[in-house]
Amino acid sequence: MDNSLSDVLHAALPLHGIVGGAALACAILSAFGLLQGLLGLVFVRRFLRRGAPSPAAMAGEDKLPAITVLKPLHGDEPLLDAALASFFAQDYPEFQLVFGVQNPNDPAIGVVARLRAQFPDRRVALVIDATQHGTNRKISNLINMMSEARHDLLVVADSDIHAAPDYLRTVQRSLAEPGTGMVTTLYTGLPADQSLAARLGATQINHAFLPGVLIGRALGREDGLGATMALTRANLDRIGGFAALANHIADDAMLAAKLRALGLAVRLAPSIPATTVAEHGFRHLCRRELRWARVNRSLAPLGFAASVVQYPLAFALAVLALVPGLPMAWGWFVLCWLARAAIARRIDRALGLPSPAPIFYLPLRDLLSIVAVVMSFTGDKVYWRGEIVVVERPPTLSPKT
Repeated sequence: MDNSLSDVLHAALPLHGIVGGAALACAILSAFGLLQGLLGLVFVRRFLRRGAPSPAAMAGEDKLPAITVLKPLHGDEPLLDAALASFFAQDYPEFQLVFGVQNPNDPAIGVVARLRAQFPDRRVALVIDATQHGTNRKISNLINMMSEARHDLLVVADSDIHAAPDYLRTVQRSLAEPGTGMVTTLYTGLPADQSLAARLGATQINHAFLPGVLIGRALGREDGLGATMALTRANLDRIGGFAALANHIADDAMLAAKLRALGLAVRLAPSIPATTVAEHGFRHLCRRELRWARVNRSLAPLGFAASVVQYPLAFALAVLALVPGLPMAWGWFVLCWLARAAIARRIDRALGLPSPAPIFYLPLRDLLSIVAVVMSFTGDKVYWRGEIVVVERPPTLSPKT
């Protein structure tokens, strides 16, 4: 924050002493949050303006290389039929779908069977194998599934991802760029129902996570995102296969780091699928967001702690709590709320999405996010796939102790 903005806030909030200084600091942090929100909106619009491929780039798309899509499954989660159907319906010349479960009674098997009957022309394999490799069950599933992978281009996509018909074309086009080690994608949040928890979860993804990733890339970061992890079989073998990720909870981040260590780029494909936000209660939502927070804290503690600045309404509320009798504090809170809502609405419009949560829930959303960041530093246990596990640093997994 430059001195001029600090002076403006100090003039607007004429405060003195420790309490006044704390209130002024919170007001400055909330202003920072609004500026970051505006910057995020700019980068979202810039990303979406990336044009369609040129005719020259599309000239050979009738001869695209075959792709194997790996889909590890775990239970019949909400909207699973719709998410998996979006991959059966891909507009791509030749691709194979490999699904994997570790429990022969997993209800996701029935979903796959229904979709195979609906799309009889698709090449589909289903692997049922309980063999465990390390502590990451998703990676264990992928290791077991690789026996059925037939092609050299691999796309790992989470079970809850809803993809547009041109998703595979877009990912392959990015993967074909010289020097690419991995292609990943942004994603938006799709509430599985109209519960407040699901809508608040989607709001966090759309208004904080997504623009935050774009800001990070502008600063030079090349994060891998688990929604999509696309790479060649040759590059996967160079880093030791999926076995090299078997004990890492942040397998997407670790895969990207290993490929960057080989001098390869992690590219962001210009496709934005949606991920199902299935949490219908606050307990489940808080569990998931605390897991994300503790994993991110284990990856970059200082950077993650600094991320609190992106939640301006939490700091504007802190100003009110410190000086509730000051009219300008109320004015500042209302101004921050309106600005935060306006930025969120414009991000939603740019993405072509309905706003997942009403604007009067935005203060609650920012408070939940701040609490998740703070709580991430108070312990290392997370609830993941029905188990309590320990997130270590570096971010490996170990059973609960």
